[in-house]
Amino acid sequence: MKQHIVASLTEAQTALESLLNSVDGLAAIENAAQLLTQVFSHRGRVYACGNGGSMCDAMHFAEELTGRYRLDRGALAATAISDAGHLTCVGNDLGYEQVFSRYIEAHGRPGDCLVALSTSGTSKNIVRAAEVAKSLDMHVITLSGRQNAALAALSDVYVCTPGGSFADRVQELHIKVLHILIELIERHFFPDNYPTPSNNS
Repeated sequence: MKQHIVASLTEAQTALESLLNSVDGLAAIENAAQLLTQVFSHRGRVYACGNGGSMCDAMHFAEELTGRYRLDRGALAATAISDAGHLTCVGNDLGYEQVFSRYIEAHGRPGDCLVALSTSGTSKNIVRAAEVAKSLDMHVITLSGRQNAALAALSDVYVCTPGGSFADRVQELHIKVLHILIELIERHFFPDNYPTPSNNS
């Protein structure tokens, strides 16, 4: 059993090191943080969506923006598209492909931002949500585990975090990226929560 534990942790470490050594990946994360900061600066809203574990990540991302991450500070306008009533209504009446796009159609406004999570990069409801967001002059940030030209073309920022053969490693990288984005947003708007370390020796 121990060898499987070590193998799993080593695989996770390899995936993280791959992202850490990716110039394009780090630049995309920085660009995503700058875009989100811009959206909040203009009183825009952020909507997050994903399927399965990615929905859980989207919910976690939103609640740490509206609530708090590390220290108390003002609330930031973010919502995860996760309401069971909406999802089951739209899924039943219009089809699962529209569960996220329909919400964006109802609530999204120019200048808002969609943060779309898809480990595969091919989820039809994620692609559809991005299409509707762009039609409303919203910004789109995508977190994916594989490159997808169609989804990348709809994205202002496309953060690709390859994590190996399975979705779990990709999701582990996604939650790290989302935490980094929250921290960078907080550092911009609430710098007192992140005092500069003294250089006293």
